[in-house]
Amino acid sequence: MGMAPRFNFLLHAFLCLALTTTSFSLSPKFYDNLCPQALPAIKRIVEAAVHREPRMGASLLRLHFHDCFVNVTSFLHTTILCMPKNGLELIFLVFQGCDGSLLLDSTSAFETEKNARGNFNSVRGFEVVDQIKAEVDRVCGRPVVSCADILAVAARDSVLALGGPTWKVRLGRRDSTTASRALADSVLPSASMDLPALISNFKNQGLNTRDLVALSGGHTIGLSQCVIFRNRIYNATNIDPTFAKERRVTCPRTGGNTNLAPFDPTPARFDTAYFKNLVKERGLLTSDQALFSGGSTDKLVEAYSKNHDAFWVDFGKSMIKMGNIKPLTGNQGQIRVNCRKVN
Repeated sequence: MGMAPRFNFLLHAFLCLALTTTSFSLSPKFYDNLCPQALPAIKRIVEAAVHREPRMGASLLRLHFHDCFVNVTSFLHTTILCMPKNGLELIFLVFQGCDGSLLLDSTSAFETEKNARGNFNSVRGFEVVDQIKAEVDRVCGRPVVSCADILAVAARDSVLALGGPTWKVRLGRRDSTTASRALADSVLPSASMDLPALISNFKNQGLNTRDLVALSGGHTIGLSQCVIFRNRIYNATNIDPTFAKERRVTCPRTGGNTNLAPFDPTPARFDTAYFKNLVKERGLLTSDQALFSGGSTDKLVEAYSKNHDAFWVDFGKSMIKMGNIKPLTGNQGQIRVNCRKVN
């Protein structure tokens, strides 16, 4: 390849890359002109769903979290727009985070992330998301709100509905056209992780130790299955004996895998009881108690347990930061008509 053709090829490649990755930063005002009725519609449905079943608030919050943490690497073929003269096909890697990939059902092309270890038989709330999507598309007159944005707003509205803080959700995400169970298996934090593993897991997502502790505080709402915390209540040494005994009543050594227990005494209220529990060695999961076990996060846990304003402010900031994990924007991805499948 001579100098001129090589330069042309590189220029072509650069232009193609620019074409396929046009992106815009997220903004709280994204739907202000596009469809001002969108956010109130989401809020109405979330409030009704959480009123019917308070646990749904925690489930919707978890959907956003588990969506953002899985950064799918997909191959974007640019054959038509970007075919260089010598016939080589250019392929670019696109990294996706908060992109609604978790909502996709399995197809012949990929297996759903719903089947990943950290999601199987535990992620829920998909019917509420479908309901929100139908209503938002109705009030907007067409599909303009992405499923990824629905998850981000529903998470905030869920926290608010359970008495928690509010924050300005940055919007303008678009939906992915693929999902990866294998990636979900490898990147979602597990309930058995110790502090160094948790810190490293969050660091891989661009989140720091403060984000880790604040976001873990989302466990102040909701319930967990016996199969997830059984090992801790029977084998841990850093656990309050009375608490372990209480939990064993509904979580036997064998059987009862799906029996539920609250993360803290007030699972339908977004408060600081989760952190107060940790200080008393009453964390339900190994990964919960890891935040208060003689390590670098002890002081922050203690601070949040005594100061609900500090927790609320940091939680909002960390949620915004998490919602910014590699979103698809601009002309990337698509606005799905049905959150469960690609258009």
